[in-house]
Amino acid sequence: MTQAVSQEARHVGVLIVGSGFAGLGAAIKLTQDGRPDFLVIERGSEVGGTWRDNTYPGATCDVPSHLYSYSFELNPNWSRSFSPGWEIQDYLRRTAVKYGVLDKHLFDTELTSARWDEDAAVWAVETTRGPFTADVFVPAIGALCEPALPDVAGIDSFQGEIFHSSRWNHEADLTGKRVAVIGTGASAVQIVPEMAKVVGHLDIYQRTAPWIMPRRDRAYSKPESLAYKYIPGLQRIAREAIYWGRESFVLGFAFQPKILLAAQRIAERHIARQVPDPAMRAKVTPSWQMGCKRVLISNDWYPTLTREQVELVTDGIAEVRPNAIVTTDGTVREVDAIVVATGFHVTDSPAYELITGIGGRVLGDVWRERGQQAYKGATVAGFPNMLFVIGPNMGLGHSSMIYMAESGINYLASALREMDRHGLATFEVRDDAQRDYNATLQKRMRQTVWTTGGCASWYLDEHGNNTTLWPSFTFAFRRITRRFDLAAYRTAVRADRVTRGADAVPA
Repeated sequence: MTQAVSQEARHVGVLIVGSGFAGLGAAIKLTQDGRPDFLVIERGSEVGGTWRDNTYPGATCDVPSHLYSYSFELNPNWSRSFSPGWEIQDYLRRTAVKYGVLDKHLFDTELTSARWDEDAAVWAVETTRGPFTADVFVPAIGALCEPALPDVAGIDSFQGEIFHSSRWNHEADLTGKRVAVIGTGASAVQIVPEMAKVVGHLDIYQRTAPWIMPRRDRAYSKPESLAYKYIPGLQRIAREAIYWGRESFVLGFAFQPKILLAAQRIAERHIARQVPDPAMRAKVTPSWQMGCKRVLISNDWYPTLTREQVELVTDGIAEVRPNAIVTTDGTVREVDAIVVATGFHVTDSPAYELITGIGGRVLGDVWRERGQQAYKGATVAGFPNMLFVIGPNMGLGHSSMIYMAESGINYLASALREMDRHGLATFEVRDDAQRDYNATLQKRMRQTVWTTGGCASWYLDEHGNNTTLWPSFTFAFRRITRRFDLAAYRTAVRADRVTRGADAVPA
């Protein structure tokens, strides 16, 4: 049974959902390729994705600035070697304006459902701004966009300020207050040092300690910025040097985890220098190998933990009361506000529940049953004409996600060219191609530090498979996504091409 397409639905060739780096980059690429028949829907009020949403104190990128930009739009005006979040958001705004794609956006428009109509061979999409149909559906939905809240008894009863790090309440005045931060991941490591400067008392609830490396950050001088701006090729050379330096990390992460022990010694010395108290040192030293979870960078996390008004709590949370947090040892700590820094729904995004493919199968259900699998991070069996820009096993632990997004965008652009060339109405990745691709990925994953490092992380799905990260060099992924490989797909030719005697297409 298929859903009838509304007569009032607006039709577009390509419908993109989301306008972070991935969705905005896809819009720019389609424009450059002379494909005006597309639309981007974005639930926020402007472009930016995670950099629009994460405005917490201290929000900063942990990838070097010169690598954290589109390859076609380098920015010589970064203020620091690691850019603050507001500066990245500014860059995205300017880029959207420069490439003239804002008129292809519908902001404040949320996806409510996307269903493949088998009879019409289109995606029927419902949004808060009305229905659409599309020949090709592109979920450019970021992995770090749906906040994950802790499952703690009584948390709904808390009467003070409570908010997730990615939904920062800037109207909440925390000056002099008793504040709790739940979590010690990437966001918390940036938030806590800033919060400690203004609050009266700060409790930090740690489930597992992270490995933290020194942050080699500095401000760029005016002469440096001018040189990057006016000396041809200089910034491109700097970017290439950073890229290849980062690629060298893959040897430890994905091929020979013992290499990372040298970096772990640096992290251990970082702790020893900044944490004089042996008891505190034991609390902040991880029990698993570096790289198994995301490696963080900070120069002020450990010094903040030693401040008089800061307490690191390593006992689990038993319950939350209207004005306090109670830990498993029975200690009651009164608080005025709670900041939840517990990450995001990465392998179980609620957005997956909105997408329905062939036979009424919901993407969320399919991935719960089989694990989060896609072919080259892009296409999923049973979901024709749908192509992710950043999908399963495209995440990185060492370099810029923008590089991976551009690889996904290349694959999308190639797919559209092949549709035109062969007059295709539909493409759907074959089950065997998807299965073989993911079997190879998981085989490679066995030798990585994410598998052998002795930790449980948000990289893993409920089946215990790492469906988040790419287990090799990024240039290897760029190579396999350079061309849309029709041989891996089932295809159907448009009716108008059939009547004209279209060339045969690989089955």
